[in-house]
Amino acid sequence: MTRIVNLRQARKQRARDDKRAKGDANAARFGEARSERLTRQAEADRAERIHQAHKKDE
Repeated sequence: MTRIVNLRQARKQRARDDKRAKGDANAARFGEARSERLTRQAEADRAERIHQAHKKDE
């Protein structure tokens, strides 16, 4: 037997889910302390410098 779906409710639920996912992504992106953000950036910069230093010259 098929299940009857109210399209209005399904559309609203999908919008809520999308909004929740976007909020979770923003919390992960902006929800960290300044010191943690600077530490993460410093580690990324260091990794990039090491990567660039090991490249061969053409």
